[in-house]
Amino acid sequence: MKRILVVFLLCIPLFLGGCAGDDRPVLSVYNWGDYIDPDLIAQFEDEFDCRVNYETFTSNEDLYVKLKNSTDTYDVLVPSDYMIERLINEDMLRPINKDNVPNLSIIEPQALNLPFDPENTYSVPYFYGVLGILYNPEMVSDPVDSWDILWNDKYASKILMYDSIRDSMGASLSRLGFSMNETSEANINAARDALIKQKPLVMAYVTDNVKNLMATDGAAMALVYSGDAAIVMDENNKLAFAVPKEGSNVYYDNFVIPNNSKNPELAESFINYMLTPEIAARNMEYVGFSAPNPQAISLMDDNWKNNTAFNIQVDDLARSEIFVDLPNNILELYNKAWTEVNVSK
Repeated sequence: MKRILVVFLLCIPLFLGGCAGDDRPVLSVYNWGDYIDPDLIAQFEDEFDCRVNYETFTSNEDLYVKLKNSTDTYDVLVPSDYMIERLINEDMLRPINKDNVPNLSIIEPQALNLPFDPENTYSVPYFYGVLGILYNPEMVSDPVDSWDILWNDKYASKILMYDSIRDSMGASLSRLGFSMNETSEANINAARDALIKQKPLVMAYVTDNVKNLMATDGAAMALVYSGDAAIVMDENNKLAFAVPKEGSNVYYDNFVIPNNSKNPELAESFINYMLTPEIAARNMEYVGFSAPNPQAISLMDDNWKNNTAFNIQVDDLARSEIFVDLPNNILELYNKAWTEVNVSK
């Protein structure tokens, strides 16, 4: 997914030469920033008599570079759909022993057997969501049902876009009637040109600071992940969220185990623990993203169940597509296009 936060460590002594006299097994987890309730980590350590080394990354691409170029090893990773596909293709993941993850049976079928891992051989669902528009009805007088509104000059300097190639390019592609996994150079460049034309209307290209800006009425609308929108809507209940009629991206962040894991069975215990309904419900309330775990959602307060960004509608999912791992030559086209957007006036 997709959110930036400072790396935090739950066992500082581990990075200072080890915890003296502590011979408990160590589980190394590499996850997105602010993407787990830290109290649950501490509880897992107590229940399983282990230590957790917890680190965060800022993007799927950063995770990939770390795995390829570092000697550090991890037991649990949380990449997104298209990155899982890449890691599988490059033989970097270990098959999961599903006997050790019985809670997989309670996951919604729609989150299983997806194209990036057709039999869930290597991955277990964690969170999912859709890309959409978070907006302030007191500042937006037009219907928010199309990507077009992000190009409406009535809202000049009140629009926030993600500082993200796949997301902002994807919104522009979808607006033009193209796939968010577009491979045509002409269509990719058309999306680039549309973003360049939009740029004078954009207040800022943001990352995690989108939440604070929208919560404090700092902008009229923003391109956001539904999980971030749900958090902000919980803080500022006048805000609303919409998935454009043209379609969008539905993303799945899953647990995986790298093939050089030192404690794969403990990793499977951790994954199963995080899927436990009571644990998953507490985690969702902390993070704000939705898990495909009906038993966990049934335990949550009505304010979450009634939050349209948290409780994603079936119709919104039906017209959304999953990002795929594009070939390198196509990624180069996206990178070039995004650079030209950034340098444009």
